[in-house]
Amino acid sequence: MKEKKYFGTDGIRGKVGEYPITADFLLKLGWATGRVFANEGHGFVLVGKDTRISGYMFESALEAGLTAAGVDTRLLGPMPTPGVAYLTRTLRAQAGIVISASHNPYYDNGIKFFSVEGTKLPDSMEKKIEYYLDSPMTTVDSSKLGKANRVGDAAGRYIEFCKSTIPTWMDFNGLRIVVDCANGATYHIAPHVFNEVGAEVVTIGAEPDGLNINEECGATKTEKLVSTVLAYRADFGIALDGDGDRLIMVDHKGEIVDGDELIYIIAKSRLSSGALKGPVVGTLMTNLGMEHALKSLGIELFRAKVGDRYVMEMLEEKKGILGGENSGHIICLDRTTTGDGIVAALQVMAEMKTSGKTLHELRSGVCMYPQVLINLRTDIKINPDNHEKIQKAVKDVEKILGANGRVLLRASGTEPLIRVMVEGVDEALVNKCANQLADEVKKAIDA
Repeated sequence: MKEKKYFGTDGIRGKVGEYPITADFLLKLGWATGRVFANEGHGFVLVGKDTRISGYMFESALEAGLTAAGVDTRLLGPMPTPGVAYLTRTLRAQAGIVISASHNPYYDNGIKFFSVEGTKLPDSMEKKIEYYLDSPMTTVDSSKLGKANRVGDAAGRYIEFCKSTIPTWMDFNGLRIVVDCANGATYHIAPHVFNEVGAEVVTIGAEPDGLNINEECGATKTEKLVSTVLAYRADFGIALDGDGDRLIMVDHKGEIVDGDELIYIIAKSRLSSGALKGPVVGTLMTNLGMEHALKSLGIELFRAKVGDRYVMEMLEEKKGILGGENSGHIICLDRTTTGDGIVAALQVMAEMKTSGKTLHELRSGVCMYPQVLINLRTDIKINPDNHEKIQKAVKDVEKILGANGRVLLRASGTEPLIRVMVEGVDEALVNKCANQLADEVKKAIDA
């Protein structure tokens, strides 16, 4: 099979104004997508976006391209990525397109696609789109041009769906929670969801200006959430990322509860209710402590490559319903079709209600191993697996750690970074090894 030219592990992503994240490329992408789906039959394509300023430009470019291909467009405006997936499925669209760079800064942007089932497009469909991207652009006859309309009730539909993922009798009166929307696509949705299930909601990161998405807030920057939880004496805090597909939580003591711990809480909840099916799927980054905690419950963990796409593929292969990443992508296939930060938070809250335990008590079942992650920015493409000096450094560190630790070195699929991860029982040794390995990788990058 021919390798894909434009699509990565999570759609197409990069810096705004630098190829391929340019207005002319997005125009062509809209047209190419339109050509593929026009061949599949009559229908329409949904387009949603997060709150970064470039979304206006790319929304218009995609709309123009789809129109030129003779495909109707329905515009959702700001909408979380999982919301676009849900609406693509329930509105019976041919496809859904999300304009977002997720947790990246405002100057990046990207495009993700969903099928009519609300799942990522298969490779075969992405390759068909790439075929047209490399073909001359044409315009259908004027009588066959597509039309564009806005979906006025998109936010309300998605809010109701989120609430439907927990029992209707369950309410959270008496709970005070802080919700950080990362100045992103959930700003007009998440506060309503949690308020409508009865919680008292303190909202932060809900004033997007096009430039402040993910800026010192959200799932990747939790300091403000921690301080707000403590200041308001809240029961817990919820941090989403710019497009709403990640979740990190903070307990009442101000301690971070990451994706691994949240997956453990949901897995234990599903197990106790008899609803857990198949194994849990994590990634190469999943903490050993979480794996051991699941094992103590009799739950098997499988590790996929890093990326929610690969987690989803393994869940389907192993016939599981729950998986995700420590970064906060959590997939509950018994509730929805993709990673969803709001839905995952509601599942954790449901377990708090059912068990009568605090978030702090629920996460105590996992003893997390110290894990250090160092991100090294690089302007050149480098494959750590094929670099002799880097591999020697990896082996040296693995020898030092022995059976009580592990090393993971990989190039990011979404950013120009080399990620160095070291995990083990001894925190001081883990830090020392991580820095030692990062120094060797940096030398290789600079060479």
